[in-house]
Amino acid sequence: MPTYSFRCAQRCDPVEQSFSMADAPSEVTCPQCGQAAARKISSPALGRGNSAAMKAHDASRATADTPAVVSSLPPAGRSATRTTSNPLHRRLPRP
Repeated sequence: MPTYSFRCAQRCDPVEQSFSMADAPSEVTCPQCGQAAARKISSPALGRGNSAAMKAHDASRATADTPAVVSSLPPAGRSATRTTSNPLHRRLPRP
């Protein structure tokens, strides 16, 4: 069910309430001052979710701003394994 945000003319705190899309009113009563609070237009809450896909998306987005920093170089002498069973692999440049 979508969450709608309402705000009165007295500029009280925003009121957030959930309604079905078919039953969403254009005004509700402000709980602080009792006046009519009009519905505000806002962006959809697409980023709210607790699924595994959303967690993976958040983790990958976080690495753009704060990448993981290594503390040392990898060990020397790393050798690449080459396969000789495939003739196409023989034509690749050597590391």
